[in-house]
Amino acid sequence: MKIAVIHDYADALRNTRAYPKLQGHEVTIYNDAYTDPARVVEQVKGCDALLLTQQRMTITRKIIEQLPQLKFISQTGRNVYHLDVAACTDHGILVSAGGHDGKSPYTTTGELAWALILASLRHVPYEVERFKAGHWHSTIGTRLYGHTLGIYAFGHIGSGVARVGRAFGMNVVCWGREGSLARAKAEGFDVAASREAFFENADVISLHIPSNKATLGIITAQDLARMKPTALLVNTSRTPIIEDGALVEALKKGRPGFAAVDVYEEEPVVGANHPLLKMKNVLCTPHLGYSEKGSYEAIYEGGVEQLLAYAAGKPINVLNPEVSGKK
Repeated sequence: MKIAVIHDYADALRNTRAYPKLQGHEVTIYNDAYTDPARVVEQVKGCDALLLTQQRMTITRKIIEQLPQLKFISQTGRNVYHLDVAACTDHGILVSAGGHDGKSPYTTTGELAWALILASLRHVPYEVERFKAGHWHSTIGTRLYGHTLGIYAFGHIGSGVARVGRAFGMNVVCWGREGSLARAKAEGFDVAASREAFFENADVISLHIPSNKATLGIITAQDLARMKPTALLVNTSRTPIIEDGALVEALKKGRPGFAAVDVYEEEPVVGANHPLLKMKNVLCTPHLGYSEKGSYEAIYEGGVEQLLAYAAGKPINVLNPEVSGKK
């Protein structure tokens, strides 16, 4: 089977335990980051199968129509909002999408949220670069102890971030849907008196809201305008949860005063082509939340298992079983 692997930025698959299992198949791995759909067609054309890493590239109907030889797509993870499954079905392409069990109470995304919080409040990237340029320190950081950490959505990731905040001696206050707040209360965390109070009183707000139709633009310009001029907003979730364009405008107005962001409207961001990258009060990282060795081992293990199951004629985690036998 001829397999294409695209958008493996860090060349991670090749170094996982799963990769040797593909011996006997013709595997081509592409590491470049791009947004041009024509590059997908160029790299996948003539292949029988495609392995997608998370949601790094939108695979549209137009792309699918240009890949007549493609028979199977293995998606790492269950989320396929970036993939036109209906188009795959129409063109006889079987799609498998599975997940892996996260047994740890903490997540790699939660760890990155804390890296962003600490780096932002202590001006670490700025001071490191100045130090390399021959200067001594010139900024004053903000401690965690005694300050208020707002957690929006007390789920698997948000709860882990909240626990670490508590360990640092922060006043942790939560907001979200009824079920989220019930979980927070059950674990002994405070719940904000109102949505308005949540945004007005927090010194740091960390967003852990899943991105779907119900949460589109759930963080509004009005919410951001309530934040303190000294406050930090951290988004390691997804960009659509914030009202379109609202964060850039809010930062220009100084409420909140700072932001740390790991996610963007269209990814990958190449050529430094994003307004947040040009703002001095923002710390930006290139979607590193899940970019960790153990995470790659898990997601690629699932992706490779799906490829091998398909090659053996016994596909697993199939999203469109009606395709069977079309090609």
